[in-house]
This record gives sequence, C-alpha cells and structure tokens, in this order.
Amino acid sequence: MAEAIRHDKTSRQLRLLSDALDSGRLGPVRRLVNTLAPAEIGNLLESLPPGKREVVWGLVDPEDDGEVLVHVGDEVRESLLADMDPDEIIAAVEDLDIDDLADLVEDLPDTVIDEVLKSMDRENRERLEQVLSYPEDTAGRLMNPDVVTVRADVNVDVVLRYLRLRGELPDHTDHLFVVSRRHQYLGRVSLAALVTHEDTTPINRLIDDEQPAIDVGESDQEVARQFSDHDWVSAPVVDDNNILLGRITIDDVVDIIRSQAEHQALGAAGLDEEEDLFSPIKRAVRGRVVWLGINLCTAFLAASVIGQFELTLQKVVALAVLMPIVAGVGGNAAVQVLTLMVRGIALGQVGPSNARILLWKESRVALINGTLIGLLVGIIAFVWFHSFLLSVVITLALIINFCAAALAGVLLPLLLKRMNVDPAVAGTVVVTAVTDVMGFFSFLGLATLILLH
Repeated sequence: MAEAIRHDKTSRQLRLLSDALDSGRLGPVRRLVNTLAPAEIGNLLESLPPGKREVVWGLVDPEDDGEVLVHVGDEVRESLLADMDPDEIIAAVEDLDIDDLADLVEDLPDTVIDEVLKSMDRENRERLEQVLSYPEDTAGRLMNPDVVTVRADVNVDVVLRYLRLRGELPDHTDHLFVVSRRHQYLGRVSLAALVTHEDTTPINRLIDDEQPAIDVGESDQEVARQFSDHDWVSAPVVDDNNILLGRITIDDVVDIIRSQAEHQALGAAGLDEEEDLFSPIKRAVRGRVVWLGINLCTAFLAASVIGQFELTLQKVVALAVLMPIVAGVGGNAAVQVLTLMVRGIALGQVGPSNARILLWKESRVALINGTLIGLLVGIIAFVWFHSFLLSVVITLALIINFCAAALAGVLLPLLLKRMNVDPAVAGTVVVTAVTDVMGFFSFLGLATLILLH
C-alpha cells in the first residue's frame, strides 16, 4: 500500500512538473522542486527526458545538489555532472557524509577529485581513503567512519557533558558505541538509557553487548539481511581485531534493499538497473542486444526441435495450434520456481543443505499443477478437435513439462550461483529455454508415438 501511494505521489508530481515546464513558467517549477526531499528530486529527474531534466536540474537548490546526485542512477548522474563546472561539483559534494562521498567520488572527473581531496581536512581525507580501500558491495564501503564512542569506565554525567560539548550527533544515532582503550568494540549504550538513569550511573552497567558487530568484509546483502532480522537503526563495523571502524545506518540499508529489488526485476529481463530511462539509443541498444542474441539462440534451439517433427506437424495440423500452450505455460511455471529460488538465494535461505528438500517439494507441486492444468487443457482440446488421443498427448506433455520446469527452476539457479553467474540475470533465459525445448520435444514426440503409430 505504501509503495502504491509513493508511486501515485511521484506520478502526480511528474504531471505537475511537466505541465509547468510546458507552459514555460519556471517559478512554479522551482517552488515545487525545492519543496521535495533530495531522493524525491532524484526520482523526478530520472523520470524526465534530457531536455526537461537539464532545466529542472538548474533550478535545484545548490545545497541539495550533492544529496540529489547520491540518489540517482549512474547514467543519470553522469549526465548531470556533465552540465556542472568543477567549482559547482566541489561545492555540491564537500558537505556530504563520507559514505555518500565514497559512492560519488569514482564518477567525478579526475581534476575534480583532486580538488575535493584538497578541500577536505586531513582527518576526513584519511577517512575517505579508508572507505575507498574496501571492495564495493561490502560493509567497509557502506560504513561511515563518523561514530560517537564512549569508554566503559566513565559515568552517565561525563557522557552527557561530552555530548553537549560536541553540539550535534550524526544522523540516525540511536546508540553510542562503547570501546576499550585500544578502540575495540565492547557494546552499545542507547540514548534512552543515558537520559533515564542517574548521572552517577557507570556506563559499564548500561552496556548492551548482545548486538554483534558487522565484519568490515561482510557483503552488502548480508548486511541488509542482518538489519532486517534485528530491526537495527545503526550497527557497528569492526575489523578482524574487533577494532571499531565505523557504522552503517538504516538509510544505507534501504538503498541496498531497493537496489537488490531493481536488480532482480530488471536483471530477469536482461536489463541493467543503472540504465537511464531516457538513455541514448546507441547505449540502450548496446546494453540489450547481447541478451536478445542469447534469446535468439535459444529460440533457434527450440525451432530445431520442432523441425525434427516436420512430418508429424504436416499430418496433424492441430498440433501447431496447441504447441505454444505447452511451451508457454511450462515457461511460466519455471519462472515461478525460479523467482522463489533467486529470492531465497539472495536472502541466504537456499543452499546445498536444503536443495534436495526444495527439489522434492517443487517436483510434487509441479506434478499436481501439471495434472490439473493438463486435464483442463486436454478437455478443451477434446471439445475443440474431437480427438481423445490428442487430448491425452497434450495432458501428458504438460505434466512432463511442468516437472521439467520444477527441475530447471530449482537446480539451474544453484548451478549458476556456483559458476559465479548471477541467476537473477541469466536464470530466466536458461529456464525458459529448457521448458521450450522440453515442451516441444515431449508434445511432438508423444504425438508421433501415439497419433501416428
């Protein structure tokens, strides 16, 4: 429901913005744009064609430029940066948090990167270099080194005076992290505990040591899973020696989850989740033609199977009418299983330890569904073509293809994962190829055996 409301709001904003742009009245556009959060502005910019995008980008409050750049895809970011001069870019990114700056810095021109680094104080420059030293899609790359730490051997009054002296806290600070003299992570203390206990209460009596720290090399998918499992707002990040390096906050995890969802949805169609909705034709063609070529190869493979039964098709024309049903319904069944498997693999719920149980379960589901759908189609075929044997053929073919769909849907994602191929991207092409080939082969093979002998 919340997602639907958000989409409706974006659609309404886009319509108002487009109407104002078409009328040439930039005042209302500026007022509308600058009432939005940076993420909302980024979403609108991605929804506009290049000409209108340039106009709106020029009306965004310069103070929001950096945050907006963080919330758009790579291709859109590249086009926005191309319209900015070096001084504008430096001004836009200099106040960003370290983790957000780390996301942007590799997209900036080299000359601008040098100027950005020069404009930073030594401490922040070292923090940025530390974050950039970790691989992408790891906790180290996600973390923000700006953390508030306290010692266990002080009392509440000392901590509160320190916080007042500090003046402000980083966003999404719900806990302070307790560290040893060697800066090793010991646990956390909630802000609620600090303000509800006596000033003389020792911190070591308030420590919550049950929250595990996240290893700096942990994958972003595992980070998202832990946040989801434990309902964290923030979490500490440590190295192999349990030294506290930084923290990850819920806003970064939401971005990970959204990115994973987009990757699975677009990857299933062979699309890049970073592709601009209005990307140049040449780039769009180049990004899609590879998977279309692979699809073409699988189509020829299915066609070659049909070609082996040319005489059967010539003698029983009804087979040509019913043939797409077998492949199409089988393909849908395979994609259903594949979707469950890809989701399970992404969440860490599927692996070699439970693959056999999943295969047995999905095989039984396929057998039941194949029988039900097969009987229904068989009855329709009998009424349509007045042939009992033809209805038997298509019923058996559907049962066989549903079982093949279950096998392909369960086993192929695991195999692709072991080969370090993303099943979200390659899985749909492969499993539909299996069900096309098996559907045509079983249907036409059974027709040859039953109808022509």
